Amino acid sequence: MYQQILEEIYHCYPMYHKIGQKAYKEGMENIEYLVKIFGNPERNFKTVHVAGSNGKGSVSHLLASFFQEAGYRTGLFTSPHLIDFRERIKVNGNEISEEEVIDFFESHRTKMQEISPSFFEMTVALAFDYFRKKEVDIAIIEVGLGGRLDSTNFITPELSVITNISLEHTAMLGNSISEIAFEKAGIIKDGIPVVIGEYHEESFPVFSKIASEKRAPICTTKEINVNLLQNKKLETLYQPIDIYYKNNLIGENIHCPLLGTYQLKNISTFTRAALYLCKKFNISTKCIISGIEKVIQNVHFQGRWQILNQQPMTICDVGHNLACFQEITTQIQELNYAHTHFIIGFVNDKDIDSILYILPRQHTTYYICQADIERALNITQLHDLMKKAELDTITGSSVHDVYQLALKNAKPEDLIFISGSTFVVGELLKNM
Repeated sequence: MYQQILEEIYHCYPMYHKIGQKAYKEGMENIEYLVKIFGNPERNFKTVHVAGSNGKGSVSHLLASFFQEAGYRTGLFTSPHLIDFRERIKVNGNEISEEEVIDFFESHRTKMQEISPSFFEMTVALAFDYFRKKEVDIAIIEVGLGGRLDSTNFITPELSVITNISLEHTAMLGNSISEIAFEKAGIIKDGIPVVIGEYHEESFPVFSKIASEKRAPICTTKEINVNLLQNKKLETLYQPIDIYYKNNLIGENIHCPLLGTYQLKNISTFTRAALYLCKKFNISTKCIISGIEKVIQNVHFQGRWQILNQQPMTICDVGHNLACFQEITTQIQELNYAHTHFIIGFVNDKDIDSILYILPRQHTTYYICQADIERALNITQLHDLMKKAELDTITGSSVHDVYQLALKNAKPEDLIFISGSTFVVGELLKNM
Protein backbone atom coordinates (compact mmCIF):
# COMPACT_ATOMS: atom_id res chain seq x y z
CA MET A 1 0.00 0.00 0.00
CA TYR A 2 2.81 2.42 0.90
CA GLN A 3 4.56 1.92 -2.45
CA GLN A 4 1.25 2.47 -4.27
CA ILE A 5 0.72 5.73 -2.38
CA LEU A 6 4.27 6.86 -3.20
CA GLU A 7 3.73 6.17 -6.89
CA GLU A 8 0.54 8.23 -6.78
CA ILE A 9 2.31 11.06 -4.93
CA TYR A 10 5.14 11.11 -7.48
CA HIS A 11 2.66 10.99 -10.36
CA CYS A 12 0.17 13.57 -9.06
CA TYR A 13 2.48 16.18 -7.55
CA PRO A 14 5.22 17.78 -9.68
CA MET A 15 8.57 16.91 -8.08
CA TYR A 16 11.43 19.37 -8.67
CA HIS A 17 14.17 16.93 -7.74
CA LYS A 18 12.86 14.47 -10.32
CA ILE A 19 11.81 16.66 -13.26
CA GLY A 20 13.44 20.03 -12.59
CA GLN A 21 12.28 23.59 -13.08
CA LYS A 22 8.84 22.77 -14.49
CA ALA A 23 7.89 21.41 -11.04
CA TYR A 24 8.91 24.64 -9.28
CA LYS A 25 5.97 26.72 -8.10
CA GLU A 26 6.87 30.27 -7.19
CA GLY A 27 4.87 31.90 -4.43
CA MET A 28 3.47 31.11 -1.01
CA GLU A 29 -0.25 30.86 -1.79
CA ASN A 30 -0.47 27.06 -1.88
CA ILE A 31 1.44 26.37 1.32
CA GLU A 32 -0.38 29.14 3.19
CA TYR A 33 -3.67 27.55 2.12
CA LEU A 34 -2.52 24.07 3.14
CA VAL A 35 -1.27 24.98 6.61
CA LYS A 36 -4.44 26.97 7.19
CA ILE A 37 -6.71 24.01 6.44
CA PHE A 38 -4.55 21.92 8.79
CA GLY A 39 -5.05 24.44 11.57
CA ASN A 40 -1.67 26.16 11.35
CA PRO A 41 0.37 23.37 12.95
CA GLU A 42 3.51 25.55 12.94
CA ARG A 43 2.06 27.47 15.90
CA ASN A 44 2.35 24.40 18.13
CA PHE A 45 6.15 24.15 18.29
CA LYS A 46 9.30 26.21 17.90
CA THR A 47 11.49 26.10 14.79
CA VAL A 48 14.97 26.84 13.47
CA HIS A 49 15.17 27.67 9.75
CA VAL A 50 18.26 26.70 7.71
CA ALA A 51 19.09 27.88 4.18
CA GLY A 52 22.23 27.92 2.04
CA SER A 53 23.79 26.66 -1.17
CA ASN A 54 25.86 23.94 0.50
CA GLY A 55 25.99 22.54 4.01
CA LYS A 56 22.40 23.21 5.05
CA GLY A 57 21.69 19.49 5.34
CA SER A 58 24.72 18.91 7.55
CA VAL A 59 23.94 21.92 9.75
CA SER A 60 20.28 20.89 10.04
CA HIS A 61 21.21 17.37 11.15
CA LEU A 62 23.76 18.71 13.64
CA LEU A 63 21.18 21.07 15.13
CA ALA A 64 18.66 18.24 15.46
CA SER A 65 21.28 16.08 17.19
CA PHE A 66 22.14 18.99 19.51
CA PHE A 67 18.52 19.45 20.62
CA GLN A 68 18.07 15.71 21.08
CA GLU A 69 21.13 15.69 23.33
CA ALA A 70 19.53 18.52 25.32
CA GLY A 71 16.43 16.38 25.90
CA TYR A 72 14.10 18.11 23.45
CA ARG A 73 11.62 16.17 21.35
CA THR A 74 12.98 17.25 17.99
CA GLY A 75 11.51 17.26 14.51
CA LEU A 76 13.75 17.36 11.43
CA PHE A 77 12.63 18.20 7.91
CA THR A 78 15.16 17.87 5.09
CA SER A 79 15.26 17.17 1.36
CA PRO A 80 15.83 15.40 -0.92
CA HIS A 81 15.86 11.84 0.36
CA LEU A 82 18.51 9.29 -0.59
CA ILE A 83 16.65 5.99 -0.45
CA ASP A 84 13.15 6.38 1.03
CA PHE A 85 10.76 9.33 1.03
CA ARG A 86 10.33 8.93 4.80
CA GLU A 87 13.91 10.14 5.41
CA ARG A 88 12.63 13.69 4.89
CA ILE A 89 10.57 13.73 8.07
CA LYS A 90 11.98 12.53 11.39
CA VAL A 91 11.24 12.89 15.09
CA ASN A 92 14.19 12.19 17.38
CA GLY A 93 15.92 10.52 14.45
CA ASN A 94 13.03 8.16 13.68
CA GLU A 95 11.46 8.40 10.23
CA ILE A 96 7.76 9.00 9.80
CA SER A 97 5.97 5.66 9.50
CA GLU A 98 4.55 4.29 6.27
CA GLU A 99 1.11 4.28 7.92
CA GLU A 100 1.34 8.01 8.70
CA VAL A 101 2.20 8.81 5.08
CA ILE A 102 -0.68 6.68 3.81
CA ASP A 103 -3.16 8.15 6.29
CA PHE A 104 -2.21 11.76 5.51
CA PHE A 105 -2.44 11.34 1.77
CA GLU A 106 -5.71 9.41 1.80
CA SER A 107 -7.33 11.76 4.33
CA HIS A 108 -6.39 14.97 2.50
CA ARG A 109 -6.20 13.91 -1.15
CA THR A 110 -9.36 15.82 -2.16
CA LYS A 111 -8.39 19.05 -0.39
CA MET A 112 -4.94 19.02 -1.93
CA GLN A 113 -6.17 18.28 -5.42
CA GLU A 114 -8.28 21.45 -5.28
CA ILE A 115 -5.12 23.58 -5.47
CA SER A 116 -2.72 21.14 -7.23
CA PRO A 117 0.27 21.72 -4.95
CA SER A 118 3.78 20.72 -5.88
CA PHE A 119 5.34 17.59 -4.40
CA PHE A 120 7.41 19.75 -2.07
CA GLU A 121 4.43 21.80 -0.88
CA MET A 122 2.55 18.61 -0.09
CA THR A 123 5.57 17.23 1.77
CA VAL A 124 5.96 20.41 3.86
CA ALA A 125 2.30 20.21 4.87
CA LEU A 126 2.72 16.54 5.81
CA ALA A 127 5.81 17.31 7.91
CA PHE A 128 4.24 20.10 9.91
CA ASP A 129 1.04 18.17 10.49
CA TYR A 130 3.12 15.20 11.66
CA PHE A 131 5.30 17.30 13.98
CA ARG A 132 2.18 18.65 15.64
CA LYS A 133 0.74 15.15 16.11
CA LYS A 134 4.00 13.98 17.64
CA GLU A 135 4.08 17.03 19.93
CA VAL A 136 7.64 18.02 19.12
CA ASP A 137 9.22 20.79 21.17
CA ILE A 138 11.24 22.15 18.27
CA ALA A 139 11.70 21.35 14.59
CA ILE A 140 14.74 22.02 12.42
CA ILE A 141 13.45 23.07 9.00
CA GLU A 142 15.75 22.92 5.99
CA VAL A 143 14.84 25.16 3.07
CA GLY A 144 14.10 23.29 -0.14
CA LEU A 145 15.27 25.81 -2.74
CA GLY A 146 16.23 29.46 -2.30
CA GLY A 147 14.48 30.94 0.69
CA ARG A 148 12.28 33.95 0.00
CA LEU A 149 9.65 32.00 -1.95
CA ASP A 150 10.42 28.56 -0.55
CA SER A 151 7.44 26.62 0.77
CA THR A 152 9.00 26.46 4.24
CA ASN A 153 9.13 30.24 4.56
CA PHE A 154 5.82 30.72 6.38
CA ILE A 155 7.38 30.08 9.80
CA THR A 156 8.63 32.52 12.40
CA PRO A 157 11.68 30.69 13.76
CA GLU A 158 13.72 31.14 16.91
CA LEU A 159 16.79 31.51 14.70
CA SER A 160 17.56 31.69 10.98
CA VAL A 161 20.76 30.18 9.57
CA ILE A 162 22.29 30.79 6.13
CA THR A 163 25.26 28.49 5.61
CA ASN A 164 26.84 29.94 2.46
CA ILE A 165 26.16 31.17 -1.07
CA SER A 166 27.36 29.77 -4.38
CA LEU A 167 26.03 29.88 -7.92
CA GLU A 168 23.19 27.34 -8.11
CA HIS A 169 19.72 27.05 -9.65
CA THR A 170 20.50 30.25 -11.56
CA ALA A 171 17.40 29.95 -13.76
CA MET A 172 15.26 30.44 -10.65
CA LEU A 173 17.43 32.25 -8.12
CA GLY A 174 19.53 34.62 -10.23
CA ASN A 175 22.79 34.73 -12.15
CA SER A 176 25.01 36.33 -9.53
CA ILE A 177 26.04 35.73 -5.94
CA SER A 178 24.23 38.88 -4.83
CA GLU A 179 20.98 37.88 -6.56
CA ILE A 180 21.08 34.42 -4.99
CA ALA A 181 21.94 35.96 -1.61
CA PHE A 182 18.80 38.11 -1.89
CA GLU A 183 16.68 34.98 -2.33
CA LYS A 184 18.36 33.17 0.59
CA ALA A 185 18.02 36.28 2.76
CA GLY A 186 14.26 35.96 2.39
CA ILE A 187 14.27 33.71 5.46
CA ILE A 188 15.47 36.60 7.65
CA LYS A 189 12.51 37.66 9.81
CA ASP A 190 11.72 40.83 11.76
CA GLY A 191 13.74 40.88 14.96
CA ILE A 192 14.87 37.23 14.63
CA PRO A 193 18.67 36.70 14.79
CA VAL A 194 20.38 35.18 11.77
CA VAL A 195 23.64 33.24 11.62
CA ILE A 196 25.71 33.82 8.47
CA GLY A 197 28.04 30.85 8.07
CA GLU A 198 30.55 32.15 5.53
CA TYR A 199 31.62 35.63 4.56
CA HIS A 200 31.56 36.54 0.87
CA GLU A 201 32.18 40.07 -0.35
CA GLU A 202 29.18 39.93 -2.70
CA SER A 203 26.68 38.24 -0.41
CA PHE A 204 27.38 39.71 3.02
CA PRO A 205 26.33 43.30 2.10
CA VAL A 206 22.99 41.86 0.93
CA PHE A 207 22.50 40.02 4.22
CA SER A 208 23.60 43.04 6.24
CA LYS A 209 21.19 45.39 4.44
CA ILE A 210 18.16 43.11 4.78
CA ALA A 211 18.96 42.23 8.39
CA SER A 212 19.28 45.91 9.21
CA GLU A 213 15.94 46.71 7.58
CA LYS A 214 14.32 43.95 9.63
CA ARG A 215 16.26 44.74 12.82
CA ALA A 216 17.49 41.17 12.86
CA PRO A 217 20.81 40.77 14.73
CA ILE A 218 23.53 39.13 12.62
CA CYS A 219 25.78 36.45 14.15
CA THR A 220 28.89 35.49 12.19
CA THR A 221 31.42 32.71 12.57
CA LYS A 222 34.51 34.97 12.59
CA GLU A 223 35.13 34.25 16.29
CA ILE A 224 34.68 30.48 15.89
CA ASN A 225 37.78 28.38 15.27
CA VAL A 226 37.45 24.71 14.40
CA ASN A 227 40.90 23.14 14.41
CA LEU A 228 41.54 19.75 12.87
CA LEU A 229 44.03 17.88 15.02
CA GLN A 230 46.71 15.57 13.68
CA ASN A 231 45.18 13.83 10.69
CA LYS A 232 44.36 10.22 11.36
CA LYS A 233 43.67 7.57 8.75
CA LEU A 234 40.10 7.43 7.49
CA GLU A 235 39.80 3.99 9.05
CA THR A 236 39.36 5.69 12.46
CA LEU A 237 35.94 6.88 11.23
CA TYR A 238 36.17 10.31 12.84
CA GLN A 239 37.98 13.63 12.58
CA PRO A 240 39.50 14.84 15.87
CA ILE A 241 38.76 18.55 16.32
CA ASP A 242 39.04 21.33 18.88
CA ILE A 243 36.48 24.15 18.87
CA TYR A 244 37.15 27.65 20.20
CA TYR A 245 34.86 30.66 20.57
CA LYS A 246 36.56 33.99 21.21
CA ASN A 247 39.73 31.99 21.95
CA ASN A 248 37.95 30.06 24.71
CA LEU A 249 37.97 26.28 24.34
CA ILE A 250 34.46 24.85 23.92
CA GLY A 251 35.42 21.27 23.15
CA GLU A 252 38.72 19.40 23.00
CA ASN A 253 39.54 16.36 20.87
CA ILE A 254 35.93 16.05 19.74
CA HIS A 255 35.43 12.87 17.69
CA CYS A 256 33.54 14.29 14.70
CA PRO A 257 32.05 11.46 12.59
CA LEU A 258 31.52 13.77 9.60
CA LEU A 259 34.69 13.04 7.65
CA GLY A 260 34.81 15.52 4.78
CA THR A 261 37.19 18.37 5.55
CA TYR A 262 34.51 20.70 4.17
CA GLN A 263 32.51 19.74 7.26
CA LEU A 264 34.78 21.96 9.36
CA LYS A 265 32.96 24.96 7.87
CA ASN A 266 29.61 23.39 8.68
CA ILE A 267 30.75 22.63 12.24
CA SER A 268 31.69 26.30 12.58
CA THR A 269 28.25 27.45 11.39
CA PHE A 270 26.50 24.91 13.60
CA THR A 271 28.56 25.92 16.64
CA ARG A 272 27.70 29.59 16.24
CA ALA A 273 24.02 28.75 15.93
CA ALA A 274 24.15 26.33 18.86
CA LEU A 275 25.88 28.89 21.10
CA TYR A 276 23.01 31.30 20.52
CA LEU A 277 20.48 28.53 21.17
CA CYS A 278 22.32 27.45 24.35
CA LYS A 279 21.83 30.94 25.73
CA LYS A 280 18.23 31.26 24.55
CA PHE A 281 17.12 27.84 25.84
CA ASN A 282 19.52 27.55 28.79
CA ILE A 283 21.25 24.49 27.29
CA SER A 284 24.71 23.35 28.36
CA THR A 285 27.48 23.78 25.79
CA LYS A 286 28.29 20.11 26.45
CA CYS A 287 25.36 19.37 24.14
CA ILE A 288 27.31 21.00 21.30
CA ILE A 289 30.05 18.41 21.75
CA SER A 290 27.76 15.40 22.18
CA GLY A 291 25.52 16.67 19.36
CA ILE A 292 28.51 16.54 17.01
CA GLU A 293 29.85 13.20 18.22
CA LYS A 294 26.44 11.49 18.07
CA VAL A 295 25.04 13.10 14.91
CA ILE A 296 25.04 9.88 12.88
CA GLN A 297 23.75 7.85 15.80
CA ASN A 298 21.02 10.37 16.66
CA VAL A 299 19.69 11.31 13.22
CA HIS A 300 21.09 8.59 10.91
CA PHE A 301 22.88 11.06 8.64
CA GLN A 302 24.07 9.57 5.32
CA GLY A 303 25.71 10.49 2.04
CA ARG A 304 28.35 12.98 3.19
CA TRP A 305 31.85 11.56 2.76
CA GLN A 306 30.36 8.25 3.85
CA ILE A 307 32.74 5.29 3.98
CA LEU A 308 31.17 2.19 2.44
CA ASN A 309 34.13 -0.15 2.34
CA GLN A 310 37.75 -0.31 3.51
CA GLN A 311 39.55 -2.39 0.86
CA PRO A 312 39.40 -0.81 -1.56
CA MET A 313 38.51 2.36 0.34
CA THR A 314 35.06 3.32 -0.98
CA ILE A 315 33.47 6.69 -0.25
CA CYS A 316 30.27 8.37 -1.45
CA ASP A 317 29.36 12.04 -1.23
CA VAL A 318 26.30 13.90 -2.53
CA GLY A 319 28.37 16.90 -3.68
CA HIS A 320 26.86 18.23 -6.88
CA ASN A 321 28.02 21.77 -7.63
CA LEU A 322 31.27 23.64 -8.22
CA ALA A 323 31.77 24.69 -4.59
CA CYS A 324 31.32 21.08 -3.44
CA PHE A 325 33.74 19.70 -6.00
CA GLN A 326 36.40 22.23 -5.12
CA GLU A 327 36.38 20.77 -1.60
CA ILE A 328 36.09 17.16 -2.79
CA THR A 329 38.96 17.47 -5.28
CA THR A 330 41.27 18.95 -2.66
CA GLN A 331 40.56 16.20 -0.17
CA ILE A 332 40.92 13.36 -2.69
CA GLN A 333 44.32 14.69 -3.73
CA GLU A 334 45.40 14.91 -0.08
CA LEU A 335 44.45 11.26 0.47
CA ASN A 336 47.04 10.20 -2.11
CA TYR A 337 45.66 6.77 -3.03
CA ALA A 338 47.43 4.77 -5.75
CA HIS A 339 44.54 5.19 -8.18
CA THR A 340 41.08 6.71 -7.94
CA HIS A 341 38.08 5.09 -9.59
CA PHE A 342 35.61 7.99 -9.73
CA ILE A 343 31.97 7.06 -10.37
CA ILE A 344 30.18 10.19 -11.52
CA GLY A 345 26.81 11.30 -12.85
CA PHE A 346 24.92 14.59 -12.84
CA VAL A 347 21.49 16.08 -13.28
CA ASN A 348 21.01 18.13 -16.42
CA ASP A 349 20.82 21.64 -14.96
CA LYS A 350 24.32 21.93 -13.47
CA ASP A 351 27.32 23.94 -14.70
CA ILE A 352 29.15 20.76 -15.65
CA ASP A 353 32.02 22.41 -17.56
CA SER A 354 33.27 24.32 -14.52
CA ILE A 355 33.22 21.17 -12.41
CA LEU A 356 34.98 18.96 -14.95
CA TYR A 357 37.94 21.28 -15.34
CA ILE A 358 38.83 21.15 -11.64
CA LEU A 359 38.57 17.37 -11.25
CA PRO A 360 41.73 15.31 -10.61
CA ARG A 361 43.45 14.03 -13.73
CA GLN A 362 46.45 12.06 -12.52
CA HIS A 363 45.91 8.43 -11.52
CA THR A 364 42.12 8.79 -11.92
CA THR A 365 39.62 6.94 -14.07
CA TYR A 366 36.04 8.23 -14.38
CA TYR A 367 33.10 5.84 -14.68
CA ILE A 368 30.15 7.64 -16.25
CA CYS A 369 26.67 6.70 -15.07
CA GLN A 370 23.09 7.96 -15.34
CA ALA A 371 20.67 7.92 -12.41
CA ASP A 372 17.20 6.58 -13.09
CA ILE A 373 15.39 9.93 -13.09
CA GLU A 374 14.13 12.28 -15.79
CA ARG A 375 16.56 15.04 -14.78
CA ALA A 376 19.66 12.87 -15.16
CA LEU A 377 22.25 14.10 -17.65
CA ASN A 378 22.44 11.71 -20.59
CA ILE A 379 25.51 9.44 -20.54
CA THR A 380 26.47 10.35 -24.12
CA GLN A 381 26.34 14.07 -23.36
CA LEU A 382 28.43 13.62 -20.23
CA HIS A 383 30.94 11.48 -22.12
CA ASP A 384 31.37 14.22 -24.74
CA LEU A 385 31.86 16.87 -22.07
CA MET A 386 34.42 14.77 -20.20
CA LYS A 387 36.28 13.92 -23.38
CA LYS A 388 36.50 17.63 -24.18
CA ALA A 389 37.87 18.20 -20.67
CA GLU A 390 40.50 15.50 -21.39
CA LEU A 391 39.43 13.19 -18.58
CA ASP A 392 40.09 9.45 -18.71
CA THR A 393 36.61 7.93 -18.87
CA ILE A 394 34.82 4.62 -19.05
CA THR A 395 31.23 4.93 -20.25
CA GLY A 396 28.87 2.76 -18.25
CA SER A 397 25.12 2.72 -17.82
CA SER A 398 23.40 2.37 -14.47
CA VAL A 399 24.94 3.35 -11.15
CA HIS A 400 24.98 -0.29 -10.07
CA ASP A 401 26.73 -1.47 -13.24
CA VAL A 402 29.57 1.04 -13.08
CA TYR A 403 30.03 0.39 -9.37
CA GLN A 404 30.47 -3.32 -10.08
CA LEU A 405 32.95 -2.46 -12.84
CA ALA A 406 34.93 -0.19 -10.52
CA LEU A 407 35.02 -2.92 -7.88
CA LYS A 408 36.37 -5.35 -10.48
CA ASN A 409 39.09 -2.93 -11.60
CA ALA A 410 40.15 -1.50 -8.24
CA LYS A 411 43.11 -2.85 -6.29
CA PRO A 412 43.12 -2.92 -2.47
CA GLU A 413 45.31 0.20 -2.35
CA ASP A 414 42.96 2.20 -4.61
CA LEU A 415 40.08 4.57 -3.89
CA ILE A 416 36.55 4.27 -5.26
CA PHE A 417 34.66 7.56 -5.01
CA ILE A 418 31.00 8.09 -5.95
CA SER A 419 29.55 11.58 -6.39
CA GLY A 420 27.91 14.17 -8.66
CA SER A 421 24.27 13.84 -7.65
CA THR A 422 22.08 12.94 -4.70
CA PHE A 423 20.37 10.46 -7.00
CA VAL A 424 23.58 8.69 -7.97
CA VAL A 425 24.48 8.23 -4.30
CA GLY A 426 20.90 7.28 -3.40
CA GLU A 427 20.75 4.56 -6.07
CA LEU A 428 24.08 3.19 -4.91
CA LEU A 429 23.03 3.01 -1.26
CA LYS A 430 19.67 1.50 -2.14
CA ASN A 431 21.29 -1.39 -3.98
CA MET A 432 24.13 -2.15 -1.58
